[in-house]
Amino acid sequence: MQEIEVVQIPCLSDNYGYLVHHVSSGETASIDTPDAAPLLATLADRRWELTAIFNTHHHYDHVGGNLELKEKTGCKIFGPAGEADKIPGLDEALDDGDMISLGSEQIRILNVGGHTKGHIAYYFFESSCAFVGDTLFMLGCGRLFEGTPQQMWSSLKKIANLPPETLIYCAHEYTEANARFAETIDPDNQNLTERIADIKALRSADKPTVPASIAVELATNPFLRAGDPAIQNHLGMAGANIVDVFAEIRTLKDNY
Repeated sequence: MQEIEVVQIPCLSDNYGYLVHHVSSGETASIDTPDAAPLLATLADRRWELTAIFNTHHHYDHVGGNLELKEKTGCKIFGPAGEADKIPGLDEALDDGDMISLGSEQIRILNVGGHTKGHIAYYFFESSCAFVGDTLFMLGCGRLFEGTPQQMWSSLKKIANLPPETLIYCAHEYTEANARFAETIDPDNQNLTERIADIKALRSADKPTVPASIAVELATNPFLRAGDPAIQNHLGMAGANIVDVFAEIRTLKDNY
């Protein structure tokens, strides 16, 4: 029996909220809290009890519903140790290598700072899925609001080194815009061309492009492919330091 059930909930303008339900124990966690109302409505509809909030980072569109959800459900709030003073209602601070659980499901914490300095991800290794907030997007990555290119590249590699079948759940539906940019960086990538066609079909049907597997991202996401000779040649950076190539791609996206 599949122990983990994931419900993906559109929130705000382009956020996704996630409810992760452990079937046999009945425990349910919210991955971030972009908007309390749709999360509470989904919990009521499914008759699930919220037992935990797993925050990835401190931005308001990820923690804005914390206090309302805690007040109404009594849930426990987990979040990044590096941003503990910025997480409303935090009960337990987490950092790289820490282990927590949802029912019998074990969850490994990854420090994936860069978008914000203390950003963390939640890796459900038994169920082969990871909730990465704003560090990695489908065909993209988060802006470097607080961290450095070196920090972000190290964080992306940490996610990229997860087993290839791992499903990546990110926090925003940015994929169409990311695809348009990716074409400018990696124009001869046939895998990318085919994926863009799939993305257009999904969005035209008002379906999400999230999640995607690590394998798919490694084959198509330019931010994970800074070491690829074709991309380096296209940028005029053949043989350059890989972090410098990543930083150039990030700068080009910021100005795109």
